[in-house]
Amino acid sequence: MIKGFIIIFIGLASGLVVGSGFVAFLTVLGIIPRLTQLSKTMKKIHSYEWAVIIGSVTGVLASLRDPKLGLSAYLLIPLGLTGGTFVGMTAAALTEVLNVIPILSKRIGLDGKIISLLMAIVLGKIFGSIFQWVYFIHQ
Repeated sequence: MIKGFIIIFIGLASGLVVGSGFVAFLTVLGIIPRLTQLSKTMKKIHSYEWAVIIGSVTGVLASLRDPKLGLSAYLLIPLGLTGGTFVGMTAAALTEVLNVIPILSKRIGLDGKIISLLMAIVLGKIFGSIFQWVYFIHQ
């Protein structure tokens, strides 16, 4: 019985630490305010916040249960696109905050060709994701 309480305590403590880190990450990057600013939907900021909370809780529950939804491949396409959009926006926000692109372009001598550098990064990400999905998922 004590072993069960210790496991429950460690699980809850670990969840709180990871959740706090995720919230701190989103707060430091300023993703939600920046997203509302870019999309001109400042009045809907609470909807964005609730979407992040519901998405996080749903992700945690899904990772604990390992659900089998039995959806068709056509319904999985929008889910994959939204998941990819979230990861891409998080990566873009991180690079914007850290000014990675301008520093990288100066270091490799592409000062006037930032568009070419961005297109190389985007196309590399797209082709790498497609290769990973086709080669590793379907084997």
